[in-house]
Amino acid sequence: MNKYKIAVYAISKNEEKFADRWMDSMSEADAIYVADTGSDDATVEKLLGRGAVVNEISVNPWRFDEARNISMSFIPDDFDICVCTDLDEVFEKGWRALIENAWNDDTTRLKYTYTWSFNDDGSPSVTFLYEKIHAREGFKWIHPVHEVLDYFGSKPDVYAREDRIRLNHYPDKTKSRGQYLELLELSVRESPDDDRNMHYLGREYMYRGQWDKCIATLKKHLAMPSADWKDERCASMRYIARAYKAKNDFYSANVWLLRAIAEAPYLREPYVEAERLMYDMGNWYGVVFMAREALKITKRPESYINEGFCWDSTVYDLAAVACFNIGAYAESLEYAKKAAALSPDNERMKNNLRLIEEKNKA
Repeated sequence: MNKYKIAVYAISKNEEKFADRWMDSMSEADAIYVADTGSDDATVEKLLGRGAVVNEISVNPWRFDEARNISMSFIPDDFDICVCTDLDEVFEKGWRALIENAWNDDTTRLKYTYTWSFNDDGSPSVTFLYEKIHAREGFKWIHPVHEVLDYFGSKPDVYAREDRIRLNHYPDKTKSRGQYLELLELSVRESPDDDRNMHYLGREYMYRGQWDKCIATLKKHLAMPSADWKDERCASMRYIARAYKAKNDFYSANVWLLRAIAEAPYLREPYVEAERLMYDMGNWYGVVFMAREALKITKRPESYINEGFCWDSTVYDLAAVACFNIGAYAESLEYAKKAAALSPDNERMKNNLRLIEEKNKA
C-alpha cells in the first residue's frame, strides 16, 4: 500500500504528439493535473481521454511562473507530494516507489536525476540534479522564465535525494524559444539583484549571437556580491570567452578561459573549452596540455553547467590530432583509439585512426 498521495502537474500547449507517451510515463501517480494554456490541436482531448484532469487557462501577458502556480492550484489539499513535469519529459519506470522510499514526513522536496539532452547514439549528454518534486504546501513558482520553486513554509526546508529517479527530456526541436529573451529581460528588471537571472540572461544573449550584450551582462553577473557559486561563475567566464572568440578576439577569449580554469580548476569544462580554442589557433602543444589536464578530472558535475562535449569523444579527438602534428605518434594513437571507441559511427575519426596506426607502423 502506498504511504503517500502523489500528484503530477504540468502546463501544456499543442503537445498532442507527446500526450500519450507522457501519460504512460506519469501513470504511477495517483492523479494527473494539467493546465492547458491555449492548445489548438488535440492535446486537451488526448489528455482527457487518458484520465488527466485538464483545466483550460489563459495567462496574459505570458509568464511561466504564473502558469505553473495556476497548474499547482488545481491539486487538492489532501495530496502529500507534487511532481512537476513537462509533456516532453519521461520518467523511467519505478519512479513512484523510489519517491516513497526516499520521502519522510520531514521532507519538503526531493532531488533526482534529470537528463536534459542526449547524444546522437542515445547516450546521455547533459545530466544534472533536478528538484521539481515537492510537498503540497509551502511552495510557489517565481520568475517569468527559468522559473524556480520558492519555499515559504513554516517548517525547515528539508531536501531528500534519490539519484535512481530518472527524468528524461525529449524536446520538440522545432519549437521556438523566441519568448525566452524578453522574459529573461523582464526577470532581470523584476529582480535586478538575482545573480541567477543575470547569468541566464547573459547566456541567452550568447545563444542569440548578441556578443557584446553577452559579454556586458555576464561581466555584471560576475561583479554581483551574491554571485559566489564558483561553478556558475566559471560558466559565465566560459561564455564570455565564447563571445570573444566569435568576435575573433582570440587573445581575450584565452584570457577569460584561463580565468575560468582558475575559478573552478576541479571542473573539466574550462579545460576542454581551452583545448578547443588552442585547436582553432593551431597551438598543438596547448591542445595537448589542456587535454591532459582535462582528463585528470573524472567526476562529472551534478549541475546544469556540465557540457556534453566535455565528456564525449571531443577531448580525445582533438588531442589525437594535436599529438600527430607535434610528432607524438604513440600518444596520438592512444587518443585516437579512445575517440573512435566513443564515436564508433564517425567516419572522420575512423579514418584518422587508420592514418595514425599506419604512421606508428612506419
